[in-house]
Amino acid sequence: MQLNDYPDVLTVKDIQSILGICASKAYELTRSGEFYVLRIGPLIKIPKQSFLQWLNGSYN
Repeated sequence: MQLNDYPDVLTVKDIQSILGICASKAYELTRSGEFYVLRIGPLIKIPKQSFLQWLNGSYN
């Protein structure tokens, strides 16, 4: 799957798939503060734009 094929709001499973990492590493990344994460109760949502900026090294 290409990055353009992912939805505008990513899940932890999407992050796992994109980076090829295990669930625990993906959850660790969401807690790192490296990119914007929205927590809605038990759900974790990541805006794709924020994640891609981090991935490309340009997240502020």
